[in-house]
Amino acid sequence: MSARIIAKNTSLAQQVIDMIKTCYDPEIPVDIWELGLIYEINLDEENNLKVLMTLTSPSCPVAETLPPEVEQKLKGVEGIKSAKIDLTFEPSWEKTMMSDVAQVELGFM
Repeated sequence: MSARIIAKNTSLAQQVIDMIKTCYDPEIPVDIWELGLIYEINLDEENNLKVLMTLTSPSCPVAETLPPEVEQKLKGVEGIKSAKIDLTFEPSWEKTMMSDVAQVELGFM
């Protein structure tokens, strides 16, 4: 499963993705984009950003810290007016949501 990207400003959306790739679950040596934790990026015409993301499990130890960290980093992307993270557990994250890069890195391929 890859993230759904809703954005007219594709270059700004790419900057958002690049910033997301600097965020890691501290227990897994792969960024949250490659892990498949980002479900949707929605960038409106005024550059207000909403990101729908999940965690590897509802009881993930970084549930309180990772989403705010991602949000703070995204607020720092030049051109972003506002950034908001929405956390969901539907659908539940599965290993099959990881990119090939992540699966190779973690020894699943």
